[in-house]
Amino acid sequence: MGVMRHVVCAMSGGVDSSVTALLLKRRGYHVTGVFMRNWDSLDEQGVCTGERDCEDAYRVCRMLDMPFHQVSYVKEYWHEVFSNLLKEYQKGRTPNPDIMCNKHIKFKHFLQYAMDTLGADAVATGHYARTSQEDEEVFQQRHVPTPKTLFRDRFEIRNPARLYQAADRFKDQTFFLSQIPQNALRQTLFPLAGLTKDFVKKMATEAGFQHIVKKKESMGICFIGERNFEDFILEYLEPQPGNMVSVEDGRIMGQHKGWFTFTLGQRARIGGQRDSWFVVDKDVTNGEVFVAPTTNHPALYRDTMRTDRFHWIAEDPPAELVRSSMMECLFRFQHQMPLSPCTVTLNADGSVWLTLAQPIRALTPGQFAVLYKGDECLGSGKIIRLGPTEYTLQQGRDRLRGTPSESNCTPEPTT
Repeated sequence: MGVMRHVVCAMSGGVDSSVTALLLKRRGYHVTGVFMRNWDSLDEQGVCTGERDCEDAYRVCRMLDMPFHQVSYVKEYWHEVFSNLLKEYQKGRTPNPDIMCNKHIKFKHFLQYAMDTLGADAVATGHYARTSQEDEEVFQQRHVPTPKTLFRDRFEIRNPARLYQAADRFKDQTFFLSQIPQNALRQTLFPLAGLTKDFVKKMATEAGFQHIVKKKESMGICFIGERNFEDFILEYLEPQPGNMVSVEDGRIMGQHKGWFTFTLGQRARIGGQRDSWFVVDKDVTNGEVFVAPTTNHPALYRDTMRTDRFHWIAEDPPAELVRSSMMECLFRFQHQMPLSPCTVTLNADGSVWLTLAQPIRALTPGQFAVLYKGDECLGSGKIIRLGPTEYTLQQGRDRLRGTPSESNCTPEPTT
């Protein structure tokens, strides 16, 4: 037998990463477990379960006879993920810290630590995702520095690693990996690629990991914990009171503490209003939050958007898009939402315009537009601009026909 391969496994103290380590051991690799601390729970009234998670990860490593390390990326997380998140909220956007954490922490700092400090041949995580590479191909990869040009030289990596959806489509986490650098993907194993969550839980139980099987799945952003989002964000951003305005007739419906406490599509609690109102737009120049009286109001539906510089995982950009400037694929901007057909148009600066086959509810600036073709996750770009809403378009059509609108509508703000 050849050299024993050394794989460094990211351990979170949960079922998925624990079974990942177990599978790697069974494949005969030398496995090292690393627990990452990204948020300092000391200043958060004990909301984060970091200590217990670290204990649980350590216990699994002992049971599997694996070396265990813990690293702190609290400083890096604050500078590269969290401060950016606050800036996005101030701009009126709704960011996705999970995608940014994978990009900046797990597949940059952790990967570098595993390769350079621990001397790993590859890293592994408990994500439900698949790549085009066999294990042996991953071990043979050499580190390629990130390109400095706008588009990667397509001949520099002759056979790029591709990211595919996992066998368990419901648990598939390619959405969260859509900003993974090509270099990192080529050095990563996803042992849970072909397994379902139920099977992973069964394996954990049979391996004697009862202490983690009973744990509640961590949902949402760890640093917010069980707290109300508005209370949390107001600890970091100064309140910016403003009016809640009806998108239909411009009436002031109530007040709010800051546009950043709302995201598009959510129910707006307005004092004195019996009926539910929903957030349809925000104007950060004057602090107004626009609301509509129904959850499926046409002011919530749009079918076009622009992203920032799009991150293509394998081909940068895809040959089909270069050839014809347009490409058809599938789109989502939330994990687990159904995939929607769309047309992609490439701009000279690397950003893209997306046109959806059907308008979608509550497209949100700051979220990531993630694209798929078949099983393959092509990459993602942050949504920075939205096209007009169905409501605005209907008003325009009514005006052309000379039909009076249902009310004297105020013009809707553009995002």
